[in-house]
Amino acid sequence: MRPKYLVDTDWVIFYLRGKEPFVSTLKEYQKDSLAISVVSLAELYEGVYRSDNPISREKGLKDFLAGVEILDVDRHIAWLFGKHRADLRRQGLPLADFDILIGCTALHHKLVLLTNNRRHYERIAGLSMRSLGL
Repeated sequence: MRPKYLVDTDWVIFYLRGKEPFVSTLKEYQKDSLAISVVSLAELYEGVYRSDNPISREKGLKDFLAGVEILDVDRHIAWLFGKHRADLRRQGLPLADFDILIGCTALHHKLVLLTNNRRHYERIAGLSMRSLGL
């Protein structure tokens, strides 16, 4: 089944910490198939290995990933990244490279980005997002 949603790093962190409504929402959305960017995965592994208990943290992450498609950065996403990064810099609106790559992954695959970091992504034209109140 083709994914409908791309999960941002923040939502996975909330999920792994057992925070509602993220746990129940992601479990519900898994029925529609979830994806995660390899960039988010790299950020999550950094968190695993910075934690006091990396073995337990990595197990939790692997359990979550069992039901999630991991999307790589390909040539088209790299092209979108370059275009959006140049446009944002030209406008004086810099954005972290990882956030641009994650946003461009969602754009390329026509996925809704699940994030509570809307300010990080709202400058990427055409990006569809969904957030939850805390």
